[in-house]
Amino acid sequence: MDFELEHHYVATNGIRLHVVQCGPTNGPLVVLLHGFPEFWYGWRQQIPALAAAGYRVWVPDQRGYNLSAKPRRVADYRINQLGADVLGLLDAAGQVKATVVGHDWGAAVTWWLAAQHPERLQRVAVLNVPHPAVLGQALRRTPRQLLKSWYVFFFQLPWLPERLIRRRQYRFGRGALRGTSRPGTFSSDELREYVQAWSEPGALTGMVNWYRAAFRSPRRAGKPERIAVPVRLLWGRQDAFLEPVLAALSAELCANAELTYFDKATHWLHHEEPEAVNELLLKFLGS
Repeated sequence: MDFELEHHYVATNGIRLHVVQCGPTNGPLVVLLHGFPEFWYGWRQQIPALAAAGYRVWVPDQRGYNLSAKPRRVADYRINQLGADVLGLLDAAGQVKATVVGHDWGAAVTWWLAAQHPERLQRVAVLNVPHPAVLGQALRRTPRQLLKSWYVFFFQLPWLPERLIRRRQYRFGRGALRGTSRPGTFSSDELREYVQAWSEPGALTGMVNWYRAAFRSPRRAGKPERIAVPVRLLWGRQDAFLEPVLAALSAELCANAELTYFDKATHWLHHEEPEAVNELLLKFLGS
């Protein structure tokens, strides 16, 4: 059975998020969390597969992105607020527990939820972002990872990152996606969808504020918090931003984790290997 994409606005944690929903209303809830610089559309190849398998899929534009609320204060983008947004979505769905799948910044939120609120999670899947303690250690001790994370420091500047991304019809943003993915991953039509999302009033500042908030209020990166809920780690080895070893180190901080590397995939593995990613996610959800 084919399910249509439903566009809703959901009140959560004092703001309103745009949430794409799909699948049978009585199916187990799966929440997909995008990262930077994406929006719900980044999961377009996973939503139909999950819905067809009987899951109710909620895919928010996270705060600051696309059609969702864009609080102005940097402090409004701290990790505890981002996680509280997701908990509010579970409440709005009438679900005590859900499975959460995150990529990039969405994966960082997923890690936080797994550490702080395991009672609200059935299981979690993480794509190409390490446990926060592992990332913190890598930034302090690994020059190669520090070099790969140069943009995090650039994003701390006021207004300049937004101006650079916006120049020449978002050439920087388009180039960031195409330049760090396999050739042909992002078509011109798909990039137009991204440009439209980035063009929403206040979106660029909201998106970059995730990085500013993380830098100004560091998470407890030095305190390894063991993850009790089942974790599925999927990782593209050709990631331009994060070293592959971070995935294995993250698995060591989980009581029950399974890791799959994609040797030829980049940071954008769910775009590049959608069938394989979908198959692994569905197997994990059904286990």
